[in-house]
Amino acid sequence: MVRGTADLAPTAAVKVFAAGTAGCVADLATFPLDTAKVRLQIQGEAKPLVPGHTAPYRGVFGTIFTMVRTEGPRSLYSGLAAGLQRQMSFASVRVGLYDTVKQFYTGGSENAGIGTQLLAGCTTGAMAVAFAQPTDVVKVRFQAQVRLPESSSMTRYSSTIQAYKTIARDEGVKGLWKGCLPNITRNATVNCSELVTYDVIKGIILKNNLLTDNVPCHFTSAFAAGFCTTIVASPVDVVKTRFMNSVPGQYSGATNCALTMLIKEGPAAFYKGFVPSFLRLGSWNIVMFVSFEQIKRTVTGFQQHWESPL
Repeated sequence: MVRGTADLAPTAAVKVFAAGTAGCVADLATFPLDTAKVRLQIQGEAKPLVPGHTAPYRGVFGTIFTMVRTEGPRSLYSGLAAGLQRQMSFASVRVGLYDTVKQFYTGGSENAGIGTQLLAGCTTGAMAVAFAQPTDVVKVRFQAQVRLPESSSMTRYSSTIQAYKTIARDEGVKGLWKGCLPNITRNATVNCSELVTYDVIKGIILKNNLLTDNVPCHFTSAFAAGFCTTIVASPVDVVKTRFMNSVPGQYSGATNCALTMLIKEGPAAFYKGFVPSFLRLGSWNIVMFVSFEQIKRTVTGFQQHWESPL
């Protein structure tokens, strides 16, 4: 039987490239939802960056509408450059190297149990933070800052490069790695929830011949991954966002940030922005995994075509 393109085994390099590219595609499609999530997560935490701006955010679409009305449509994509930089260095590692790390733990075997899958997800999630933390800090800072047309000079940062330089100058190099520990915790958690759920659901679907290894299967698996990830990762994500966006001295650490939230705002604070988180993670997972599978398959097909003898 002649194997089709779908059956070809992509190399680790192909998976890394496909994951980084798919992450960028997903960010482009869902960035306004992510920005709305950040605004809802930090609401009530501090005074607005622009005096006189007190417009509250209510719900994901209400937040988007308020931002467009008060700051203009471009505010929904504030921090996009850092977001794309993050995906190229982040998704490429945590998603692209997942299968490679999983095989490393199994000694090259394709059969991995749930424990190995969880371990591989934790490993690549933590590894990715080492590459992408500065881009994540800058992205969150941009998404959190209010940018009114008449008060643009009062915003915290004016460009991505200026943000990197300002943070390094005012807070030291460690400022670019602010929130690294909660981010490692968050991304190890997200990676386990996301990749393992996708891996398991896809495996069940294919094993039971419910669907073929194509877009409907990838869509279903990705939707389940997004839902599970939102439930598990929201508390850590809120703490990460609050701590990354804080001014120097506001919190002594991520644990202090979490305790302050619990004491001042109650347990519900850890699920602030849950709906936009789910809308964002659900849609992000669908776009990312479907794109990842198709890009991976396409690149592998081209590779096979050029390497095949005439």
